[in-house]
Amino acid sequence: MSEKSGFEKFSELARPALRQELEGAIAASAEHGTPGLHEMITYQLGWTGENAGPKAEGKQIRPLLVLLACQAGGGDWRKALPAAAAVELIHNFSLVHDDIEDNGEVRRGRPTVWKIWGEAQAINTGDAIFALAFASLVNLIKTTSPEIVLGAGTIFHQTCLRLTQGQHLDIAFEDQENVELESYWKMVGGKTAALLAFSLEVGALCAGVSPEIQSQYRDFGHYLGMSFQVQDDILGIWGAEEQLGKSTTGDIITRKKSLPILYGLAQEKEFYEGWNEGEITPEKALVLSQILEAEGGRAYAQSTADRLIDLALTALENANPEAESGLILEELAKKLLKRQE
Repeated sequence: MSEKSGFEKFSELARPALRQELEGAIAASAEHGTPGLHEMITYQLGWTGENAGPKAEGKQIRPLLVLLACQAGGGDWRKALPAAAAVELIHNFSLVHDDIEDNGEVRRGRPTVWKIWGEAQAINTGDAIFALAFASLVNLIKTTSPEIVLGAGTIFHQTCLRLTQGQHLDIAFEDQENVELESYWKMVGGKTAALLAFSLEVGALCAGVSPEIQSQYRDFGHYLGMSFQVQDDILGIWGAEEQLGKSTTGDIITRKKSLPILYGLAQEKEFYEGWNEGEITPEKALVLSQILEAEGGRAYAQSTADRLIDLALTALENANPEAESGLILEELAKKLLKRQE
């Protein structure tokens, strides 16, 4: 057996405490005669229902980043637990609503909330999780100071708006023939990077670091999220099918406006022509993926992802994290971007 990574060890230490914090955070959803609402929330979190367990719960990387950033900033990670729970809840709120908007029927190997209880109840469940996330964040008053709570709340509001702005652009792109790269980066900055940036920033804030160091943690999360999305775009076309759990070239078949595809379209060469020639079948998608790679789409996206992760790691270094926690954050950043290996 291979030795456990630093992140895996920290995860084993912190996840029980995070679970306890989350249980307390969502308890109010069963009040006023609504145990059914509580059941829907616990199902979304992966705790109840068929095939409940670690896989259904997800990796919980975002809340664990909150705790790691607090520790890296010289604080006690337990003081950041209310913020970590808030991050996990806001992430799940976004997933519940995304599944409705994307007509997604499966999430983490199980039927989605709307598929079981209907769209109306799923929308309401997402709204409840959204409210509970803010209530959890306010619980920082028990572990930190009023100034930290106010600062965290301000950043959290901004982050939630950025999440919805990113989702707005992602949905809008479906009906747009031409999407500019600038719009793509705005979408990614909201949909993928915003919550990762908040996770690192609020963890550092809970540790009481200076505003300058706090901004370095924010930049680390921002660039990490941007790079993660670009890597995901690459895997969406050229990833191994068994690794992804879905068919390769799927992003071409669905005409997703990902970075490699936007690059290929901008060249207005053979890929551009094939893209605009009627329906894209799986066979045609495979050919187009090969053409796109030959025209430099994969290399462009990979070089972009590499540049972004370099910016992320530079920001982490500038934050001057405590040695062990800093190494774990660096290790995690590199691991997230090697999922195809």
